Amino acid sequence: MEKSVKISIHQLTKNYRKFRALDSISLHIPGGMFGLLGPNGAGKTTLLRILTTLLAPTSGQVRIGEFDVVQNPGAVRQRLGYLPQDFGFYRSLTAFEMLDYIGAMKNVPASLRKEQVMKTLTEVNLLEEARRKVGTFSGGMRQRLGIAQALLGNPELIVVDEPTAGLDPEERIRFRNLLSRLAQDRTVLLSTHIVADIEASCTGLAVLYQGKLVFNGTPEALIDQAKGAVWQVDVPLDAWPKLEVKYPVLSSRMLNRHMQARLLAIHSPFNGAQPIEPGLEDGYMAVIKSTLVQKEVHYG
Repeated sequence: MEKSVKISIHQLTKNYRKFRALDSISLHIPGGMFGLLGPNGAGKTTLLRILTTLLAPTSGQVRIGEFDVVQNPGAVRQRLGYLPQDFGFYRSLTAFEMLDYIGAMKNVPASLRKEQVMKTLTEVNLLEEARRKVGTFSGGMRQRLGIAQALLGNPELIVVDEPTAGLDPEERIRFRNLLSRLAQDRTVLLSTHIVADIEASCTGLAVLYQGKLVFNGTPEALIDQAKGAVWQVDVPLDAWPKLEVKYPVLSSRMLNRHMQARLLAIHSPFNGAQPIEPGLEDGYMAVIKSTLVQKEVHYG
């Protein structure tokens, strides 16, 4: 049975004294897997802390389903599971003991708690490690245990903040696949600065930058933001410093005493630059670097 829940955010603002962390954010999240993308310091964690009732907004409104996060925080908490960026575990407890303790804190009835703990351990593929102490877990296993605690109570909304930071590539892929499975019958809000996490799993996404909402749409629509603006160039090493200053560089490598690079530019940087099809990261960078300073540069 589908348990996804809609999120409605209207003119949300958060000030810390004179610093504005969120600036009039309006966003609708219909359900499924939704990505929140932006560089560190963009306001993503502040937004998540407001959504999860841990932080009060300065102004604006947030509703989780039919409940306002300020007026009905208790009802909101009953419907969500949260994996923050820094989640502490008791290293001397086993995985089962840890989840049993958190289940008690979440008011899961004792008669149902063991069944729920075993079910969530199964969902995150940790059932065989149930009696193993958390202090012996790898980073990826701890993240999966973090998702397990978020699943206790069968929430309609799961919120995860930078869940793959620090994981090796194999664990990152495994964790993304887990979130995608969970999103089939829940709303999963994934906040990250890693574009590949969004590309692999989200059907909708928003981009925050310096506290502002600068994009809201599908991954395909974000890629379109860089359409016709990504170029591959090959320049001598002595010409590279000038080019690097004038254009946002997406990637670069040295080949035979030349620099080969992908650049963002509204027009061709110079004769010989090759237009190439953009990807999601290119679209993201195009949104972030939306004001491009163009100057005529000639390379010999």
